This record gives sequence, C-alpha cells and structure tokens, in this order.
Amino acid sequence: MTKHTIETVSFKLNEGVSRESFIESAEAINDFVAKRDGFISRRLSCNDDGLWIEHIEWATLEAAMSAASEIGNEPSLEPCMKAIDGSSVKLHHTTLEITVN
Repeated sequence: MTKHTIETVSFKLNEGVSRESFIESAEAINDFVAKRDGFISRRLSCNDDGLWIEHIEWATLEAAMSAASEIGNEPSLEPCMKAIDGSSVKLHHTTLEITVN
C-alpha cells in the first residue's frame, strides 16, 4: 500500500491583512486543490500569535509537487498569495504513518 503524503505549510500574514479577509481569499485554494489529481483533504488553522498552518493530504509526493509547481500560476489565488508574508513560509512534505478519522 502506498502511503500518502502530508504537505504542511506554516506562515504568517503580511502586516495589515485581517484574519477574516485572509480566510475569505484562502477559500479559493479549495477549488484549486480539489481539481488536482491525488488530492485527498485540506485543513487550515491559525494560532493566537498569527501562525497559520495548512495540512494538505495527497495520494503521492508527486501529486503534491505538481500542485505546488502550479499554484503560483493560478490567477484566482493571487489575493491569497499576496496576503502571505513570503519570508515566513516553511514547507514540508512528510509520509503519513498513522491516521484516525
């Protein structure tokens, strides 16, 4: 059985971007990932200090990498991408070992 890949992205927002406006613009990522081969699920959370963490489950690392390579070319994601402080972004791909739903 092939183990799924978890893409974890942590980041902060640019100064002046509200949590509410970012959430609204980040909804566009749902459509983007849902259309990609190998997409399984997405979760986005934020702590009280403004650190956002996104977890996307992919069927394979190749599916995750393919989507990552295309995300910057999607015009509907521009407001969301512009809200993120690029210097704060940390991206990791890991192998899913245990899951409970």
